[in-house]
Amino acid sequence: MRLRQAAWETDRQGWLQRVGNDDEARAQRAFHFRALRGQARIRGRVMHEFDFSVALVPAREGWFAGKTSPAYGNMVGPFGGITNAVMLNSVMSHPGRMGDPIALTTNFASPIADGDFEVGAVPVRTNRSTQHWSMELVQDGTAAATGTAVFAQRRETWSSSEAAAPLELPTPHSLPQVSTAGLPAWVSRYDMRYVQGGLPEAFDGREHDDSYSVCWLRDSPARPLDFLSLAALCDGFFPRILIRRRQMMPVGTISLTTYFHADADLLAAQGDRHVIGVARASNFRHGYFEQNAEIWSDAGYLLATSHQMVYFRE
Repeated sequence: MRLRQAAWETDRQGWLQRVGNDDEARAQRAFHFRALRGQARIRGRVMHEFDFSVALVPAREGWFAGKTSPAYGNMVGPFGGITNAVMLNSVMSHPGRMGDPIALTTNFASPIADGDFEVGAVPVRTNRSTQHWSMELVQDGTAAATGTAVFAQRRETWSSSEAAAPLELPTPHSLPQVSTAGLPAWVSRYDMRYVQGGLPEAFDGREHDDSYSVCWLRDSPARPLDFLSLAALCDGFFPRILIRRRQMMPVGTISLTTYFHADADLLAAQGDRHVIGVARASNFRHGYFEQNAEIWSDAGYLLATSHQMVYFRE
């Protein structure tokens, strides 16, 4: 063990010298992110790009350092779902965390630039069964995203679902996978198979009757579902206005709220199989629209719901 620690420290010092000691904090972060992949190789597995993209390393008390990944790039900056997962991970990684997430809100204050960022998580209040958090993602000293989260200790109670999963769907492998040609990088990180309401073959401006979509989706390559990947999946639907109006236009999520209805055991039971995704809009008006989504297990259990307010410009 001591030999391994000595080798680790030698490698760290060499990395610092190569990067340059004028910005040791940045060099430390670069070393740790490089080490994440190295540790995965030592364990004989390839680290999933999702795990690398949401990875955080301690920076100072209550704060973590992260780095955007081009693998989850969007038209401008990173995919909103990966930012949503990063915000959640800041609480999941905090030593003071209690329980599992039941609610998460991420507010996108400005476009997130490619590169380094820091994200802080502060426990606002801890009760007997719930814990309330405030988060902030910062780049160059300015807030790029803010958020809140509620964690809870779940317990066995009476349960029932009034919402219903779509019935009699074709199997995912009987449907074609969405082509990623010409689309942002993040789309290729998901295996999407639409039953209805996929991207139109042509953006011809011929308005559709609604923006309702049903699809099978999962990470690509397949990855066991957990709270972080579920938080990202809740934003894994194309903007509803593109489905409804069938014309390209600038869009961007302003605020995204996710409610987690599953516990860790239910997510583990889902494994890496496709989940069912349902998305629709409730209203388009004055440059904004609300987009709602549901994520269901393949056994018909509601795993999460999400609601987001999205900006669009004609």
